[in-house]
Amino acid sequence: MNTASRTTAAWMFLSPAMGVIAIFFVIPVLAAFMLSFTDFDIYALGNWDYIRFVGFQNYVRIVETPLFWKALKNTFYFVLAGGPLSVAVSLGTALMLNSKLAKFKSFYRTVYFLPVVSSLIAVAIIWRYLYHPAHGILNYLLAQFGIAPIDWLGDPDIAMPAIIIMAVWKNFGYNMLIFIAGLQNIPDDLYEAAHLDGASWWQQFKEITIPMLKPTTVFVVMITIIGYFQLFAEPYVMTQGGPLNATTSIVLLMYEQGFRWWSMGYAAAIAFVLFAIILFFTILQMLLQRSMKR
Repeated sequence: MNTASRTTAAWMFLSPAMGVIAIFFVIPVLAAFMLSFTDFDIYALGNWDYIRFVGFQNYVRIVETPLFWKALKNTFYFVLAGGPLSVAVSLGTALMLNSKLAKFKSFYRTVYFLPVVSSLIAVAIIWRYLYHPAHGILNYLLAQFGIAPIDWLGDPDIAMPAIIIMAVWKNFGYNMLIFIAGLQNIPDDLYEAAHLDGASWWQQFKEITIPMLKPTTVFVVMITIIGYFQLFAEPYVMTQGGPLNATTSIVLLMYEQGFRWWSMGYAAAIAFVLFAIILFFTILQMLLQRSMKR
């Protein structure tokens, strides 16, 4: 079979999948992008004659809206505080479970991974009761040590850290498995040689584990950042964006504008601003991975 025939055969096999992707992904994305340049609202749902092209007014409105900057600040706070914490917890757990001294490894891996496959809505509801100021178990435990109850989800300064703790507990198991896979790819000969040379555990970790885990760490950090930028269900279920918009994220703001106030054009513009942010970090991940390969 010549090259032209192979190319034709390849396109024949790819065309069904490419067609599905075009129908259910490319076309909706393009439609949403065009929507962001209109004032599409609830009136336009009944009559498309009400749709007006407004150019970049939606994007200008985003820049001029204080609530958007508040949501952007909250989102970055969640990403920059929760992301490193999640990676650190995942790496620490992976190191413990990968240790030769650890027992019941399969059991603990399963237990730590269970929150990942659990329903996020159910988990958020359970944690909302754990955080209850009067009947929550956390305040009950604090009371045993004489500490006054804390309004975990009602205090603007504590609400976001409380959500971060829940999100780290929910998500660290997935990154843990990736780190375990990366640790198992490190040759044992390196540790044996370092041990014979008198290297301590910390020296082995710093000089062998960290350098050999760099590609894995970059991948974990970037997927964590990209995932955390899409913060929605946690504040939606636990705080509804409060108190005082302290937990309003970009995705939650987009949802409220689109499905509560029916400003679909404005919501689409917010979506593409978020898309640009995530695209930036995706490109950064690719550049970092390429530089490490070199």
